Amino acid sequence: MLMPKRVKFRRVQRGRLKGKAMRGNELAYGQYGLVALEPSWVTSQQIEAARIAMTRYIRRGGNVWIKIFPDKPITEKPAETRMGSGKGSPEYWVAVVKPGRIMFEMGGVAEDVAREAMRLASHKLPIKCKFISGTPANQKTEG
Repeated sequence: MLMPKRVKFRRVQRGRLKGKAMRGNELAYGQYGLVALEPSWVTSQQIEAARIAMTRYIRRGGNVWIKIFPDKPITEKPAETRMGSGKGSPEYWVAVVKPGRIMFEMGGVAEDVAREAMRLASHKLPIKCKFISGTPANQKTEG
């Protein structure tokens, strides 16, 4: 599972999921990407399940890049605990995903293979996603 090695604060506030992704909304490494269409928290388990689904389908051909990282701790209080006595302890980690964010990128495979692998990965995620293709933004074009 993905999680930070260390953090400055053990517990954080929930925050709000408003607006569109201002960063991470262009292809940076591969030719194909999976874009979020809804705002959500994506857990480290969901990211790992999607990664496994993609890499199993492409069978060691091509590359997969994970563009989101779960750096927000989510706390939960124990079951059947009375109110009060402070905030719960961190239980799992999530990545905050806004609409337009590219979550996964893929390169070195045919488009139909990439499309099917991304479709399998999108079923592991809690949000609607869209497949995109193109050239990476940081790639220099001759001319």
